[in-house]
Amino acid sequence: MDWIAKIVAETDLADTHEHLVEESRRTKGSTGWLFPCDDWALLFREYMQDDLHCAGMSIADELRFYDPETPSIDKFKLVHPFWERMKHTGYAQAFSHTLRKLYGIESFSLKHVEELASRYYDLKKPGYYEYVLKNVSRLTECHVNSLERIFMESETPTLLRQDISILELSRCSAADFAKVESETGLTLKTFEDWLGAIDHFFERYGKQAVAVKYQGAYSRRLNFEHVSKRSAADFFKAHHAERPFIGPHGEKVLQDYLFHYCAKKTGEYGLPVKLHTGYFATRDSMPLARVKENAADLCSLLQDYPEVRFVLMHIGYPYQDEIIALCKQYSNAYVDLCWAWIVNPVASVRFLTEFLVAVPANKVLTFGGDYIMVENVVGHSVIARQGIAETLSNLVQRNWVGRSDIPELAACLMNGNARELFGGAMQGQP
Repeated sequence: MDWIAKIVAETDLADTHEHLVEESRRTKGSTGWLFPCDDWALLFREYMQDDLHCAGMSIADELRFYDPETPSIDKFKLVHPFWERMKHTGYAQAFSHTLRKLYGIESFSLKHVEELASRYYDLKKPGYYEYVLKNVSRLTECHVNSLERIFMESETPTLLRQDISILELSRCSAADFAKVESETGLTLKTFEDWLGAIDHFFERYGKQAVAVKYQGAYSRRLNFEHVSKRSAADFFKAHHAERPFIGPHGEKVLQDYLFHYCAKKTGEYGLPVKLHTGYFATRDSMPLARVKENAADLCSLLQDYPEVRFVLMHIGYPYQDEIIALCKQYSNAYVDLCWAWIVNPVASVRFLTEFLVAVPANKVLTFGGDYIMVENVVGHSVIARQGIAETLSNLVQRNWVGRSDIPELAACLMNGNARELFGGAMQGQP
């Protein structure tokens, strides 16, 4: 319905999940593990490269594609055969929308590739993050879960609202140990030292953070048991011995205790907890049996912390029905369609349609690009708006929602729910 599409197009959208690096890093053209090159090929780096791999692109060709020494035309010739195979996926359609809306380029083709190369560089000037997020994508806010720091003290804190990552704080690997020491300046020798480091992050950043984020579901189930502090301390000591070995059981005991410690802290600071659920951003690997267990595992967590608001990210795809059931049953369970729109746009429309006739409408957040590259947020926001408009049109056509309800419902879904959920985060320690 055109009138619904117009309302959605004119309504600002809250972005509740990104991994954006600081703008200064992008404008300086720095490379590294996140950025193997600094040209338009980087637009393929997030998610589209997985579809390219799935379509048959070899590792050797992929390395050449991201090599900064490979000429732009050669990059196009490398990627184009595989682009033709995957151009209808959600990942690729988001890219096509970015080309049109951000760069003013009609299509990904040989005749436009040099123009794309030029406009990629022309855009990257100081202040372009605000232009892309506010002016082009029309976002009310943008939340960032940094992949580089446990909490990123952003150069633009009002534009990029930051999460505290509790993955490192509750996983406690050797790499996490070094990262926590580096970021805090603390010397960590004992279990009490480690708990003190967790306290440090909440005391220093709890008032600034918009939420905490935990993506541990990539490596374990979300079945956090209550274990004794003594057991956790014993395994911590063994874990960081000269020749550490505590086995899977010991790791789980330690992680369970530390996650619960962090969860209690989030309750004290009034911060929502964002949990990765569902699909994995990996290749040729998907532990679907464990992914399916996420919803059932979360029941205990939701019951343990009724005062903590848990945001179930990515709709639990491909087991989204269970996420609807959780949000209908538990008052502290919310869902976020971040990333889901481009994983499977049609499934996301179906999910949101079914969600809105089963669960109170305040329990859903409708957009998060889940990108490191700010440019890609544009195309994903277009797909999200298209999906929201299609959802609302379906509900009106099938007489589940009245026409007069659409303006208010669209505003709640697109920005009001995020403002209510995250705007109430603690302003001062109790």
